[in-house]
Amino acid sequence: MSDNDVVLKPKPKTKPKVERPKLYKIILVNDDYTPREFVIMVLKAVFRMSEEAGYRVMMTAHKLGTCVVMVCARDIAETKAQEAVDLAKSAGFPLMFTTEPEE
Repeated sequence: MSDNDVVLKPKPKTKPKVERPKLYKIILVNDDYTPREFVIMVLKAVFRMSEEAGYRVMMTAHKLGTCVVMVCARDIAETKAQEAVDLAKSAGFPLMFTTEPEE
């Protein structure tokens, strides 16, 4: 090799750190107008819960005022919450689901 030759060394490969997306909670809000059976039906249809799991979530919201239904990515949470609210509105019930970031 002469003095003018350049030796190239390969760059070490670095993996970019990708942050996990923030998770969001879907929250069922209790109301005094929506029948219990309808709430369970929505939980089964939209959130694919069993009859027993839907009943437990509905009763927790009934007793405490709210209940976390599911924790997932933001876009999924907002879509499922809106789907559940739309289903209730089409049946004439004021059932409410909200989303908020998980802490």
